[in-house]
Amino acid sequence: MGSGKLELGIIFVTQTGVGILGNSFLFCLYTFSLVTGHKLRPTDLILNQLVLANSMVLFSKGIPQTMVAFGSQYFLDDAACKLIFYYYRVSTGVSFSTICLLNGYQVIKLNPSICRWMELKIRSPKFIGFCCFLCWILHLLINSCIPVIVNGPSNSKNLSVKTNGYCSWNGVLRFNILYTVIYFSLDFMSLGFLVWASSSMISIPLRHKQQVQHIRNNSRAPRMSHEARATRTIFVLVSPFVTFYSIYAILTVWMNVVANPGQWKVNSTVLLSLCFPALSPFTLMFKDTRVSQFCFVCRARTNCFPNVVTVI
Repeated sequence: MGSGKLELGIIFVTQTGVGILGNSFLFCLYTFSLVTGHKLRPTDLILNQLVLANSMVLFSKGIPQTMVAFGSQYFLDDAACKLIFYYYRVSTGVSFSTICLLNGYQVIKLNPSICRWMELKIRSPKFIGFCCFLCWILHLLINSCIPVIVNGPSNSKNLSVKTNGYCSWNGVLRFNILYTVIYFSLDFMSLGFLVWASSSMISIPLRHKQQVQHIRNNSRAPRMSHEARATRTIFVLVSPFVTFYSIYAILTVWMNVVANPGQWKVNSTVLLSLCFPALSPFTLMFKDTRVSQFCFVCRARTNCFPNVVTVI
């Protein structure tokens, strides 16, 4: 194995492993809150779905690509390729839709005049649960053509057959253009919605701050509200997502329509696609006060029993 492949494999292992650990921790935290109701927040169900979808992305894309980087080939058969690729496309779409749902929820909460009916609905956990369920159904149906497109690994020299190192798919130009337009049209519309929602979340607090500025000038600055903290968290979460996904989408469209991808292009695209699932849980940990409280409790318990020795 060359040094380049070894370094790339280490990068994939680190990115995938750290991302899975971070998402797993948050999944346990949000699930505990949902089951027990302890310090439950309205967005916990949405965030729980987000970390679950991100974990699925890392499992279905990060692990196979790591094996390819370390030199493994033809380790999946035709059925496994179809399943893994379908699994990846669905989880990526659900992650995207969940970010949109989280943004939409916060915008309506900050400015209920946008939609009075929705402002009443979002207060219901059942409605949020229905929206989360709808995300899964939508992407399960949209990606139903994946088993027809994707095939097992191929070492064919035919330029119409493209491969990512462990699976292959039909590279006919007309078919690729049609599939790319259908698949990414929804994503680009969602990107537009994210940009609009993020802009609204910034402009609404600014307008409110200007309206009450004359009052605050004569009083002590109040603590940041829960809505303001949630808005800042979502904005910090969305900004890198929009950046990484935009670059990933452009590279994917270019590879599918214009050029025959080389392995380095595939690896670069995979690295970009895994950045958000791997890094987003740590953004949520940093912004969620429950994580810091959990760490404080664990540290306090450790300090209470410093001299305890386990005897076997």
